[in-house]
Amino acid sequence: MHREPWWASGAPRALDCPARVTGRGNHTQEARLAELEAELARARAQADAQARQLERYAADLRETFKAERRQRARLQESYKATVRALSNAVEARDAYTGHHAERVAAYGLLIARTLGARLAEDATMEFGFLLHDVGKVAVPDAILYKPAPLTDEERALMARHPVIGAQIIRGIDFLGEACQVVRHHHERWDGAGYPDGLAGRDIPLPARVFAVADTLDALTTDRPYRDATSLQTAREVIRAAAGTQFDPAIVAAFDTVPDEELERIRLETGGATAREEAAGEVGR
Repeated sequence: MHREPWWASGAPRALDCPARVTGRGNHTQEARLAELEAELARARAQADAQARQLERYAADLRETFKAERRQRARLQESYKATVRALSNAVEARDAYTGHHAERVAAYGLLIARTLGARLAEDATMEFGFLLHDVGKVAVPDAILYKPAPLTDEERALMARHPVIGAQIIRGIDFLGEACQVVRHHHERWDGAGYPDGLAGRDIPLPARVFAVADTLDALTTDRPYRDATSLQTAREVIRAAAGTQFDPAIVAAFDTVPDEELERIRLETGGATAREEAAGEVGR
């Protein structure tokens, strides 16, 4: 029997099938690719939305932080104003020591910065400097204003003012470590001070800084019992007491403070002497 070749009959053969299968496979792959692209687009849109939401959250947090920082700054200024008002009320009793606390605070902060100590950034240290003599509200005027040397009994009464001052401010939370300055500002490096007889590094650092600043102001301003000394003389007195009355490291830091800075503080805070005022040297 004669048979026609398969290519002449036009009948489909098995070899035609792979082409049709391949076509369906391409269609399936394209559909799957489209689905993946759609999923990727949705994921990108979702990620973009989340990123925008995070940006809004971050912006809100920044604004909240700024608002809280402004609030803390206002609160800190309020605290400082309160402390200065109390300090001024204490000093109003004594014309000779007017602005003494303000000068000592400025001297002390300057020395602390020279030391490189982080305590210079601690507002409670400045509060302690300003309030160091708050306990003198309990000292009678007859003793506080006495131009002559104090008797032993009067001296003992005067020596109570650090303890009284510490008791006055002890319960005020925002004053923090200021209480240490108030209580220990008359301690000595050699342990011969009061009220607790602390020595060396047992004395809180802010109180050690204050001791130098306080002596500087006491020496360079007029007092009822003596005239002011020169800055150079005050430096010599303080330097001679390093290792006995004062922490040597703080005296060394004080020695590096320029005279011009100390003089500026003294004159800006009402520390001009009677001689300077009489000679018309103030403000020159």
